[in-house]
Amino acid sequence: MAGHRGMVGSAIVRALRRQGFTNLILASRSELDLTDKTQVEAFFTREKPEFVFLAAAKVGGILANNTYPGDFLYDNLMIQNNVIHAAFKHGVEKLLFLGSSCIYPKMAPQPIKEEYLLTGPLEPTNEAYAIAKIAGIKLCQAYYKQHGCRFISAMPTNLYGYGDNYHPENSHVLPALLRRFHEAKIENKQEVAIWGSGKPLREFMFSDDLADACLFLMENYDDPELINVGTGEEISILELAKLTAEIVGYNGKITFDATKPDGTPRKLMDSSRLHTLGFRHRISLREGMALTYADFLKQTELAER
Repeated sequence: MAGHRGMVGSAIVRALRRQGFTNLILASRSELDLTDKTQVEAFFTREKPEFVFLAAAKVGGILANNTYPGDFLYDNLMIQNNVIHAAFKHGVEKLLFLGSSCIYPKMAPQPIKEEYLLTGPLEPTNEAYAIAKIAGIKLCQAYYKQHGCRFISAMPTNLYGYGDNYHPENSHVLPALLRRFHEAKIENKQEVAIWGSGKPLREFMFSDDLADACLFLMENYDDPELINVGTGEEISILELAKLTAEIVGYNGKITFDATKPDGTPRKLMDSSRLHTLGFRHRISLREGMALTYADFLKQTELAER
C-alpha cells in the first residue's frame, strides 16, 4: 500500500481491514522515499508484496500546481516509475494505479468517458500533475502489453472524506465550504459569500466508497484500459452550499458573487463501465458530508488542544 496516510490511502487500508486482510505492508514517507529508486527496490526485495495499491502522489491545489509544476511533474513521475517498475521486477501479482479526473481534456464532452483521454488540451493550471498521471496510466498499459503484468488504472471523480484537507486557501470546494460555513456559524456571521453564480455542476464521491471500488476492481477487473470511478450523480454549487449550511447548522444568508469566475460549467465522470461490472457507491452525499463534518470538528478540536 503506497500512500496509506493520505485520505484515499487510509480509506483503502480501512476497507482492507474490514474485509479481514491483516498482512498489510505499510511504510510512511519518513520510512520510505518513493522518489528514491534504491529505497523502493530495497523495500520490494525485503517485503515481497503480492498486491499493490498505488495511491501515493504529490498533490496540491491550483496555486501549488501552478507555482511548482516542475516539482509536481518530477516527483509524481519518480513515484510512479519506481513503484510500477519494482512491481514488475518482483513479480507482483496485481497493481492498481490511481489517477485523477484532471487527466481528461479541459473541454471534454460531458459526461466524461474513458476514451476522451488525450483528445484535447489539458487544464493549464494543473497540466504538470495531469501529464504525470497520464504517464502512469500509459506505463501500466505498456507493462501489461509487453510483459503481461496485471497492472490496472482507475480514475476517481472529486473526492472528500475522513482526513480531508480543510485549509482555507488550498482545499477543494466541498471541504472548503464546510470550513467556511462552520466558521460563519461560530462567528455569528449574517452572510456567506461564494464565488461565481452557483450554477456549475460537480460530482462528489466519499473516499470510503472509492476504497471499496478499488478492492472491487482488484478482484474483478483485469482490463489494461483505464476505468472511471464515480457516482454518476451531480449537484450544483448552489445546492451544495445549501446542503453544507444545513449540515453545519448555519442559518444565515448565502450569496453568490457572479463577477467571480465559475470555472468549468460541468464536470461529471461517465462511470457506466464500473456500474456495469456491478459496483455502486453506498454513501449518499448528505451522509458523507455529515461524516466529513464530524471529522473536521474532531481535527479542529485536536488542533486547538
